[in-house]
This record gives sequence, C-alpha cells and structure tokens, in this order.
Amino acid sequence: MEAADEALMAAYSGGDAAAFDVLYARHRGALFRFVLRAVKSRALAEELYQDVWIRVIEARHGYAPTARFATWLYTIAHHRLVDHWRRHELVLAGEEQAAELAAGPASDPARRAEAREALERFARALEALPHAQREAFLLHQEAGLTALEIAAVTGSETEAVKSRLRYAVAKLKAATDHG
Repeated sequence: MEAADEALMAAYSGGDAAAFDVLYARHRGALFRFVLRAVKSRALAEELYQDVWIRVIEARHGYAPTARFATWLYTIAHHRLVDHWRRHELVLAGEEQAAELAAGPASDPARRAEAREALERFARALEALPHAQREAFLLHQEAGLTALEIAAVTGSETEAVKSRLRYAVAKLKAATDHG
C-alpha cells in the first residue's frame, strides 16, 4: 500500500530524501499543468514551478498535516502565482500552449486538425474565464482539489468556489459545444 502524502512529507521533514522524490513524482505533472495554464508561458511556468518546489523544501520543517498535502502544495503555488501577478503583467501564450498540447501521436490529418481546433477553442474559452473561475476550475481539474480545499487555498468561501466551478464548467461547455 502506498504511503499517504502527509506521511511522506512528515518523513521528508525528518530527513528522508526518498520521501520527497515520491511526493515530487506524484504531483509534478498536475502541478506543472496548473502553473502552465495559469501563466500561459512554458518558460515562466518552469520557473514558477521550480519556485514552488523550492518553497516546499524550505518549509519542510514547519509542515504540519492540518489539511491534505495537495491543499498545502497548491496553497504554496497559489501564493507564488499571486506574487508573480502582482509584480508582472499576465503573459499570454495560448497559441504556444495549444500547439504543445495538440502535439500527439500521428493520426489522420483531418482528425488532428479537428482536435487542434477543439483544443484551441477550449484554450480560448479557458483564457476568457474570469481569473477566479479559471483558478477554481484548474485547481479542481489539475490538482483534484474539492471545493472546500479550493476555498482553503484561495481564501474564499466554499459556496463561492462552488458557484465559480459551476459557471466555469457551463461557460467552457457552451464555448466548446458551439465552436
């Protein structure tokens, strides 16, 4: 049976470097996608992503499992993104992201073009969402956080998060259905 994230973080706090490796492997993909979709620039996302993990490393001795590890991790990511947005303008690179995500196994060119168009519609719709809705949607989809956990990460009320999620899903569905 796999160790819980919280137990791994406690082990890492106690000096078990291998526990960190497991945590990193478990969360790297979803965390990177969350950061990438928030900033729309691969280079910037890589920088911010590394900053998040550095902050995890720096905070390891003060870690207390009062919430799920994922909630704690995405709170750090949220704060790092807020810091970034306060200091810089939001960088837009939706076309670059769509092209990278659309690149996949070779198949029928017409299907690839159709998939690329659908992905581009989704990326535009995601970008068009108000910041709070986009963040709630990404925390839910990429990090697998619940509305209660998203509320804790963002400092919002749970009902507000639920509303943001409903509106985001409805807007994304409408945009992609009527592409």
